[in-house]
Amino acid sequence: MTGFNDREKRFESEFAHNQELKFKIEARRDKLVGKWAADLLGLSGEDAEAYAKAVVRADLEEPGDDDVFRKLRADLDGASKKISDEEIRTKMAECLEAAINELK
Repeated sequence: MTGFNDREKRFESEFAHNQELKFKIEARRDKLVGKWAADLLGLSGEDAEAYAKAVVRADLEEPGDDDVFRKLRADLDGASKKISDEEIRTKMAECLEAAINELK
């Protein structure tokens, strides 16, 4: 029975590690896409950093990426930036790949 318990603990530990890594990757992606959007919005320095952090916080509102997308869409629309939904989603995907590569 000890072998089974050890195996179960190993799987639980691996699952927890994978969840933590997923969280870090998504947070990094959000920061990168937030910096991209900040640049489009004409923000720099501390304002750009604060905006990127706000994008990271937006991702905590609900599961999935839609909360981040909605924030970016609303902020870009509010600044009259002509960025398509496809461009935003493409940039989010690019930033996800970059985050994965950075955290490997």
